[in-house]
Amino acid sequence: MQTRSSPFRPRGGRPAARPRTTARLTAAALMTAALLVSACSPGSSSIRPSSAASTRPDAAAAPVLAPLPRAIPAALTPYYTQRLQWRDCGAPGFQCATMKAPLDYARPGAGDVRLAVTRKAATGSARPLGSLLVNPGGPGGSAVDYLQQYAGLGYPAEVRARYDMVAMDPRGVARSEPVECLGDRQMDTYTQTDVTPDDRAEEDAAVAADEKFARACGAHSARLLRHVSTVEVARDMDVLRAALGDAKLNYVGASYGTFLGATYAGLFPSRVGRVVLDGALDPSLDSRTVNLEQARGFETAFQAFTEDCVRRADCPLGGSGTTPRQAADHLRSFFRKLDGHPVPAGDRDGRKLGEALATTGVIAAMYDEGAWSRLRAALTSATKGDGAALLALSDSYYERDADGHYSNLMMANNAVNCLDLPPAFTGPRQVEQARTAFEKASPVFGEGLAWSSLNCAYWPVRATGEPHRITARGAAPIVVVGTVRDPATPYRWAQSLAHQLTSGHLLTYDGDGHTAFLRGSNCVDSAIGTYLLHGTPPPPGKRCS
Repeated sequence: MQTRSSPFRPRGGRPAARPRTTARLTAAALMTAALLVSACSPGSSSIRPSSAASTRPDAAAAPVLAPLPRAIPAALTPYYTQRLQWRDCGAPGFQCATMKAPLDYARPGAGDVRLAVTRKAATGSARPLGSLLVNPGGPGGSAVDYLQQYAGLGYPAEVRARYDMVAMDPRGVARSEPVECLGDRQMDTYTQTDVTPDDRAEEDAAVAADEKFARACGAHSARLLRHVSTVEVARDMDVLRAALGDAKLNYVGASYGTFLGATYAGLFPSRVGRVVLDGALDPSLDSRTVNLEQARGFETAFQAFTEDCVRRADCPLGGSGTTPRQAADHLRSFFRKLDGHPVPAGDRDGRKLGEALATTGVIAAMYDEGAWSRLRAALTSATKGDGAALLALSDSYYERDADGHYSNLMMANNAVNCLDLPPAFTGPRQVEQARTAFEKASPVFGEGLAWSSLNCAYWPVRATGEPHRITARGAAPIVVVGTVRDPATPYRWAQSLAHQLTSGHLLTYDGDGHTAFLRGSNCVDSAIGTYLLHGTPPPPGKRCS
C-alpha cells in the first residue's frame, strides 16, 4: 500500500468528489496528527508536567498544554499592532494582505516570516460579529485557496452575512514562505515508492526514499524547518486576531485544523470566541498510536464502502452475496497484481498505475462517500487495464495538477508532523515488529500504513513536541464535531478531545466520510450555524444523521 505522507493528512484532505476540508493524517494515507510542540520548542508555551515517555496512549497520563501569559511581551508589540495593507485579489469581493510574524517567538528580532492572508467582508447589514478564521486542515492545505474557492461562497449565507470570512496560509504552506523539498519529477518517483516491500531490497528502497525526501527538505528549507510547529502557527493566529481588530478569535477548523484550533484555545483560553473543531484529532496520542488508530479508521470506512458496493450492479469487488471480507480479498489480490504488473494510465509523463498509486487512489475516495461511485468506476476500468481514473484520484490526493506540478502540501505536511511529534518508528526493524498489529487493524491498508509511518525517522530536525492534553480552562464553549465512521480522524478522537476541553461540547454525526459540517446533514449544519450566530452550543449528547 502506499501513501507517501506522514501520519497526518486526514488531508485535512479535500474529498475526491467536491471541495472539502481536509487534513493529512497518519503516515500513509494521511498525515499524522501532528501534536504539539513542547517547552523545548523555541518560543512555545510550556507543557506541564514534563514527560519522558512519548509513547503512551493513556490520555490521563499526558502532560497538559499550559496557557501563555495574557500580557503581550513588549518585543512582540510591533507584530500585534501592525496594520494590514489590503488589496483586491482573486475572485470579486476578496482582498489579500501580507502579515509579518517572528520566525522564532523566542527571538523576535532574529527575522520574520511573511504570511498570506485573505478575507471577504461580511455581506449583511446587521451588526457584524467580527472575523471568522477558517482552516481546512493538512497540515499543508492552503487556507487561502479554501476560502477563495469554496468557503467564501459555500458557507451558510447567514454566517457570511455576519462575519468577515478570513483565512491565512500557515507558515511553510502555499503562499506563506512554502517549505520546498523535491522537484516534480522527484515527487513522481517518491509517490510510486513501494511501501509493501516483498524483500530486503524493496525495504532498502523504501528507506532510501524517505532519507532522500528528508535530505532535500533540509537542503532547501533549512531556515524554516525548526519553525513550522503547530504552536508557532497558533501564535501567528493570535497575531492575526489582533491585526484584524478582534478581541476574541472565532474559528472553524477541520481535520488537522482542529489541532490548530485546540492548540490556540490551550495557549490563549481567554481569547477564545466561537470555535468549531470538525473531524477532531486527539493531541494526547503518540505518533505510532495515531497511525495505528487511523489504520482502523480507514478499514472501517472501507468496510462501509464494500457493504454499499456489493449491493450494486457495477461493483468490481463482487456481486450480491459477496461478503465484505471477500471484497477486501478481491482488492488485495488486485493490488498484488499491480505490484508486479502496473497497467497503462494514459499519463503523458509515462507513469503507470502500480500498487502504490492505486492504493492512494482508493484511500482518497474514502474521505467522502460521495466519491464511492467514482471509485467503483475507477476500479472497474483499472481491472480491465486502464488505470487513468484511479491515477486521477491519487493525483487529487497529492495535489498534482494536469501539468505534473505538485503543490507543497506533502512537503509542509512532513515538516509540521515531524516537528510536532517524535517519529512513530526509528527504523525498519521496528516497522517489522509492528506490522502484525497494523495488519490486524486493517487487513487492506495496514502494512502500507506501517511502512509509511517511517517517514519522520530520518528527518533533519529533531521533534520538539510530545503528546499532551489540552484543557483550555476558562475558555468559552468550544464545539467538537465527530463523525462515527470517519476514516482519517476516528470518532474516538473527537470524544477524547471534547472530554479534555473543560468547555468542550461534542456534536456527533452518525455517518460516513471525513468531517461533517457542510457535507449534507441539515442537523449538523443547523447546530453549528446556531452556535456561530448566537453562541449557543449543541445540548449534551446531540446526535445527527
